[in-house]
Amino acid sequence: MPVGLFRVCLLVITAIVNHPLFFPKENGTVPENTEEIIQKMKEREESLRLEQLRLEQEIADQEASQKALEKAAEVVEESKEGTVRWDMWTALSMVIFLLIELWRQDFQEGNWQDIGGEEDDMAVLGKAFKGVAFPDKAVLASFYEKRILGTTGDMARMREMVEGFADDLLEALRSVCNRDADMEVEDCMGVGSMYENWRVRKPFVCDLIVPFAPPEPYCFRCQTWCSGDSFPPDEQGYGTIKVCRADEDASGCICDKTKLGEDMLCLLHSQVSSTRPSSEMEDLLCFKNTQYLDADQVMKWFQIAVTKAWNRISHKYEFDLSFSLLDSPGALKIKFKSGKSIAFNLTPVVQYENSDVYFISHFPRSSLAADIPSSTHWFLTFAVYERRFIQLVSKTLPANACHVSCLQILSFLHGKQCSLTGPSGLTNYHLKTVLLHLLQVRPRQDWAPEKLEARLQDMLKFLEKCLHEKKLYHFFIGNGKVPAELGFPIIFQRAEPLNLFRPFVLRRDIYRKTVDTFHEMLRNMSALINEYTVHIPLAHTNGIPQTVLIL
Repeated sequence: MPVGLFRVCLLVITAIVNHPLFFPKENGTVPENTEEIIQKMKEREESLRLEQLRLEQEIADQEASQKALEKAAEVVEESKEGTVRWDMWTALSMVIFLLIELWRQDFQEGNWQDIGGEEDDMAVLGKAFKGVAFPDKAVLASFYEKRILGTTGDMARMREMVEGFADDLLEALRSVCNRDADMEVEDCMGVGSMYENWRVRKPFVCDLIVPFAPPEPYCFRCQTWCSGDSFPPDEQGYGTIKVCRADEDASGCICDKTKLGEDMLCLLHSQVSSTRPSSEMEDLLCFKNTQYLDADQVMKWFQIAVTKAWNRISHKYEFDLSFSLLDSPGALKIKFKSGKSIAFNLTPVVQYENSDVYFISHFPRSSLAADIPSSTHWFLTFAVYERRFIQLVSKTLPANACHVSCLQILSFLHGKQCSLTGPSGLTNYHLKTVLLHLLQVRPRQDWAPEKLEARLQDMLKFLEKCLHEKKLYHFFIGNGKVPAELGFPIIFQRAEPLNLFRPFVLRRDIYRKTVDTFHEMLRNMSALINEYTVHIPLAHTNGIPQTVLIL
């Protein structure tokens, strides 16, 4: 404590002694010119102030540049975010657009039967009809009476004669076959244009199908493309037929699908029963080393059986019977001594379950038809239901309805045009399919006989629409509006619609030829009809011109 007080006192004394005001005269460090010092201090202050201003300006410039950089960075970041948001919205919009497009295509394919606005569609179609001279009612009526009715009057007699002979031939076939080993043949049925009364072009050919079944204890198990398993697009409309024992599980045992080891034994099947000799399956007309019925083997067996049957009954008839076409194994021809002949097709088929849908071994081919995937794939025919549908609808139409007349005229025109310019991808079956669609959607009164001209135009415009879109759907497959009276199998109603014009997408050359033939037929229609029409005076047509120009 005393030491601290001493130090404080010493510090105070030293400060007092050294203060310049106490000894002004003796202290030489105090300058005498005070104004000069003050002036220098002001100059120094001014220079410091300028330096401070300069520094402040530099700092402000740096801050401004920093803010500019930050703002630019923010703009870049915002632009990146905007770009990301734009890309996201663009991608989202594209996804939505694709979904809408897919839905539109599915809606069109899934609702192909719902064409209630047919008349609205017809208003925007028919571009190929502009400037075409379309025959009027009187000309069409005269043409139909002379060319169609005049040449189809003997169809009923021909059908009766062919059916009687076919029944006799099949009865002889049953007698020459081994009932314990050969296929069992049932009665034949007439299908197609001859039995639907719209065949117009000669030679008239009757189409007969002959169902057959395997001998006991075997049975057929059929599988179609719409039965659940996936089929390639080129196999749609086909199915396979498996030959099984009646007591065999439909799904088959796993021992048939996997390779068991030498020390493993199936508890359900013995080694003897699980492996059938290949010769046994070949005797059942199966493809080599499989259980699937072979269409080629069936046709060979059928031709041999028909030949044996004819040899047995040939003495009863005064004509010859022969196979007429190599590419159509069931085509037969009756040749009379007078030189006349009658052609008919006798084709073996397999019934699908308990319906009137049949697997047909060979189907009439066309330039549009694709190659059959293999001889174990059988085409399905709905000809029996098509005939029944036409008969059912005909009962509800006005007297002397024009639906059959429309199909006959269109079939004649197309056949005549093909004879001039060569075959096209269109067939009579396509033309009949068009009629079936229109019969379903058109009011019954629209098929009155006086509306023949309008309905024929509807068929042509509908066909033009289908050719333009390359879409003509099978009438029965995927059609949920089939009348219940027909008893049509529900599995085919629920199937995806089958596009009969799908080959046009793959074969552009045939498509181009078909479209050109169709347009040429439209241009030549009036000339083709007038060629076979009796001259009609104007007095009989009430002054109506014989052709109508479609604008």
